[in-house]
Amino acid sequence: MISKGCEQCAKGGKMVLFVYGYCDQRDCFYCPLGENRKNVTDVYANERLVESDEDVLEQAHRMDALGTSITGGEPQEALDRTCHYLELLTDEFGEDHHTHLYTGIPGGRENMRRLSEAGLDEIRFHPPYEQWGDLHGTEWEDILYIAREEGLTPAFEIPGIRAETEFLDFLDEGAADFCNVNEFEMSQGNYRRMQEQGFELKEGHMSAVDGSREDILDVMGDHERVYFCTSVFKDAAQHRRRLKRMARNVRREFDDVTDDGTLVYGKTYAEPERFAELGVPEEFYTVKSAHVEVAWWLLEEMIEEGDLEEGEIVEQYPSYDGQVVERTPLA
Repeated sequence: MISKGCEQCAKGGKMVLFVYGYCDQRDCFYCPLGENRKNVTDVYANERLVESDEDVLEQAHRMDALGTSITGGEPQEALDRTCHYLELLTDEFGEDHHTHLYTGIPGGRENMRRLSEAGLDEIRFHPPYEQWGDLHGTEWEDILYIAREEGLTPAFEIPGIRAETEFLDFLDEGAADFCNVNEFEMSQGNYRRMQEQGFELKEGHMSAVDGSREDILDVMGDHERVYFCTSVFKDAAQHRRRLKRMARNVRREFDDVTDDGTLVYGKTYAEPERFAELGVPEEFYTVKSAHVEVAWWLLEEMIEEGDLEEGEIVEQYPSYDGQVVERTPLA
């Protein structure tokens, strides 16, 4: 089974809204947050640092977002802020804009009520790893029923450290709707701590941890409401499709969109007047403050024919920060 939130994520349609970098509950050795996100009060919409509400809405429109996933740190520790953004998104896009939230604390009934009233659809709990297998009869069991009573869809989302049948029990008992298990990963933010715990990268993989995947699939994989999300799928499907959604919206007439969702164009420091002299249609180039951006194939042709001396082909992400992936000189 795949939830509505995951279905949208798989299409690349979920904006990621990072609302708060602190998490006072515990310091998990596997926490993937990098230094720019850990223990900060900054807000990010996808890769964009948020300075106003308009930044959030612009980023959602930029990718034609179907919904938003809210994460941190711990979003419940900045509840006023979290509810503000939920209301902002609901007011702008309506109730069909699906929202889900990741949390590592139960929070209690008042929090569940406020989140639901602000527009949250789905809440995904991540209990402390140390308590796995001993969650029944605790506040973690109680909050599942409370969340549902307050109008939320309760679920679990856990890192794939090891198989744990207690999560299956909660599904069978009707307490949780589903359980997402994310393939255990190393990141720049947790690499050192993970190695100290004895974990190593799987051979041939950029981030997947060696070991637990097969055991988890053997024990939990056959349950119809357990979804195992691989690191390859996150990168190859979710991230790439999100980039493609952005690229379709922000591409200029002369930008090429690659299969990876990046934009490709030409760049040259030739005088802008030269393009007019050569009769280049205005839709094929844009004049910047210190350079000109142009259809890459046209720039290549102009240099080959001696009309221009040099330039480069640029490939970059369509995201707000416009990170450059590759530059290929032309001369």
